[in-house]
Amino acid sequence: MTDKPSALITGIAGQDGSYLAELLLAKGYRVIGAVRDRQKARAALPVEVADAVELVVWDMLDQRGMTEVLAQYRPQEIYNFAAYSSGAGMYDDPVGVGEVNGMAVARMLEAIRAVDAGMRFCQASSREIFGEAVESPQTESTPVNPRSPYGAAKLYADSMIRIYRQRYGIFACSAILFNHESPRRGLGFVTRKITHEAARIKLGLAKELHLGNLDAQRDWGFAGDFVRAMWLMLQQQHVDDYVLATGQVHSVRELCDLAFSHLGLDYRDHVREDEASYRPAETALLVGDIAKARAGLKWQPEVGFKELVQMMVDEDLRNLSNRT
Repeated sequence: MTDKPSALITGIAGQDGSYLAELLLAKGYRVIGAVRDRQKARAALPVEVADAVELVVWDMLDQRGMTEVLAQYRPQEIYNFAAYSSGAGMYDDPVGVGEVNGMAVARMLEAIRAVDAGMRFCQASSREIFGEAVESPQTESTPVNPRSPYGAAKLYADSMIRIYRQRYGIFACSAILFNHESPRRGLGFVTRKITHEAARIKLGLAKELHLGNLDAQRDWGFAGDFVRAMWLMLQQQHVDDYVLATGQVHSVRELCDLAFSHLGLDYRDHVREDEASYRPAETALLVGDIAKARAGLKWQPEVGFKELVQMMVDEDLRNLSNRT
């Protein structure tokens, strides 16, 4: 038997899951990745992570299967990152989004209750629960008002977590995540789209980048900082939910400027604003208030916005250069 702490991560092959796996491995954890397809997940993970974690087949719609996996591996901590996309696809399959992002969390909580109610559970929630936010910045007590199937499903999961916490005493919590990015972010997200296309333009592989409203603002942080906060949430004596953000906003225009100038380019020569891609106007600025996380977790982001953008550009340039 091993004395190592153990953790199970759903969605381990994604941006957040891979960063959390790296963090936990560095802390000496036994890490179990719960995935739909072990071969695909292993190929998607950084090599050093893929070689160090155990991958187990996991179906977010199969409660009995979840229970069997938990009974076999007995993880002390569980982190749920498995979800339908929060990008452009958040409206595509409302029923599927509800099943995977909402109902699946209830299934996981039931599996925990059946196997060992002492397991600790952290849910990757989302700022999308605030939707048409009535105040800015948003805190843990801001009224929720989701405006997408994705946000509604995340809110259902958060609600079930509070119910299981109160009714059964399970150490389950929600991390209300604002935008968090990295070189591992998917190309469907505007941050990675900008850094990737800037690198392509620098290499002569493209000439223009078409975007929506350049003056749209977001609270963007580094994914590695956010998963560290989620680990801290499960190390506390008392369970609670936390907003995880940077508390600062930047515009898409500023992101473009940083990305292109890092490559010695002027974004104005290459970026074209496409009004057809504009999103509806937001009633309140979406920016997180992290006072509670600062006080309760002693946490704050370490990677600044400029450093984040440059990190992403450098990685895209390196990867694209290796292919040409």
